[in-house]
Amino acid sequence: MGRMIRSLGGNVLIWLVVLLALLPVLWTFLSSFKTLRDIISPIPVLVFTPTLDNYRTVLETPAVREGLINSIIVVGSSLLIGVLLGVPAAYALARYVVRLKGDIQFFVLSLRFMPPVAVALPFIALWLDLGLYDTLLAVIVTYCLVSISTVIWLGVPAFEQVPRTIEEAAALEGYGPFAIFWKIALPVAAPSLVGAILFTFVITWNELLIAMSLTSRNLTLPVVAAGFTTLGMEVPWGVINASSIVLALPPLILVGLIMRFIDRYFTRPVR
Repeated sequence: MGRMIRSLGGNVLIWLVVLLALLPVLWTFLSSFKTLRDIISPIPVLVFTPTLDNYRTVLETPAVREGLINSIIVVGSSLLIGVLLGVPAAYALARYVVRLKGDIQFFVLSLRFMPPVAVALPFIALWLDLGLYDTLLAVIVTYCLVSISTVIWLGVPAFEQVPRTIEEAAALEGYGPFAIFWKIALPVAAPSLVGAILFTFVITWNELLIAMSLTSRNLTLPVVAAGFTTLGMEVPWGVINASSIVLALPPLILVGLIMRFIDRYFTRPVR
């Protein structure tokens, strides 16, 4: 009986934490369908007539479409480069580097946690000198600093959890280093790597200060969404909430696509 009560109490606590985490998202979603009068009402309005005007304002703004395309190009390219370079680098650090492993991990971690200003200011001068300021290429290369370091930082522990015994058994079966990495270590570490990739995508997709510092015309979606706060004499809370929902949709879509990819590829038996 005592164990059942503790289990029930634990489940209730978990659901309360989940509810607290989802409550701001749910409130933002509901507010995106409200008029400004309902949003700024002193008494929270729970029963209201939904309106699509906020989403219409967001989606009919040309800057939003351009920002969405720019964000997809910039974040997609930097994430792809980060995965192609960061995942093999993380495996090499986890398996082959011994003496300088801690120093390299600390260096990668320091790159990840540098203030955005410390990243943006040197790159502003660099891209101005090269004539690449306010170009998507400049933003992609700058974002790669974040994506590669984040993938390496989170990828090393993922590969360290892969048992060496299965890699040694694969080597005895005639597998080379690349085959061991691709067919053995990568599928086993895939669930943790998926989390690393999603985390990298989210922080680069939502990056504001670096994108705002490196662009004046080729804006990304977070910069465009931040610009809605300056519309008119009153703060357009409904439009801001709608833009927040639009901004949150691509990460959710990416989660679904990656999970389908994991189910189809990494659950296949190794041949």
